[in-house]
Amino acid sequence: MADLEVRLEDGALWLTLNRPEVFNALSASMAADLAAELEGARARDDVRVVVLTGTGPAFSTGADLSGEDAPERFDVRALDAANRIIRAIVNLDKPVVAAVNGVAAGVGCSAALAADLVIAAESASFLLAFARVGLMPDGGATATVAAAVGRARAMRMALLAEPLSGREAHEAGLATHVVADDGFADLVATVVRRLAAGPPLALAAAKKAVNAATLDQLEAALERERTGQAVLLRTADAAEGIRAFAERRRPGFRGA
Repeated sequence: MADLEVRLEDGALWLTLNRPEVFNALSASMAADLAAELEGARARDDVRVVVLTGTGPAFSTGADLSGEDAPERFDVRALDAANRIIRAIVNLDKPVVAAVNGVAAGVGCSAALAADLVIAAESASFLLAFARVGLMPDGGATATVAAAVGRARAMRMALLAEPLSGREAHEAGLATHVVADDGFADLVATVVRRLAAGPPLALAAAKKAVNAATLDQLEAALERERTGQAVLLRTADAAEGIRAFAERRRPGFRGA
C-alpha cells in the first residue's frame, strides 16, 4: 500500500496521505512524492482541482520525528522538502483543497493552510506544534497564519502551540468551511465538483490575484523560517525536544 495514494476522479486529483499508523507523518520519500504530484499537476489538462487529505484519524502530524535517530535525521533537507510542497501548492494554477479530516500539526498544518480552500471536520484540529520540540513554525506558516488570522492569534499559535478545533479554526478565519464529521465527505465532494466544473482560467487568475495581495511575503517568510530553523536544529533544546517527542515524555528545555 502506497504512503501517498493518488487517484484522478472527474477532474479532481486526490492526494491522500496514507500512513495512518503514524498519523500520516511525512517521511522524506512521501514528501518528495507529494511535491512531485503537485508540481506535475500544472501540466495535466485532465486535472482541474487538487485535493489533499489523509487516512485514519489524522490529516498529517507533520514531519516524521519517530525513531531514536530522529534528531540526527531531521535536518535542513526536511525543511527544503516542506518548502517545496508549500511552493507547489501556492504556485499551482489550479485550486487546491485541503480536506482536513483530523489533526493537522506541524508542517501538516502548514500544508493545509497553504491550500486555497480548507474544509475542516468538526473533530479536526490545527496545531503549530513546533515550539513543543524546540523549533519555530515553518512551511510558510509565519506568513499564511498571520495573513488569515492576524498577528495576535498567529503569535498565540506559534508561541503556545495551542490547538484550534475545526470550528475554532473556521471562526478564526483559518478554515473556509467546517462541518460535522458525518457530513464531511459529502461537503468535500460538493466543493470539489463545483471547482472541477468551474472556469479554469478565471479560477487560476483569481487564485493568483488573491495570493499576490495576501501572501506577497511568503517567499521571504520561507527563507526566514529556513534560516531560523537551521540554527535551531543545531541546538541542544531541539535535540531534547525531538528526542522527548519520540520517547513520549515532556522535554526539559535549557535555552542552549
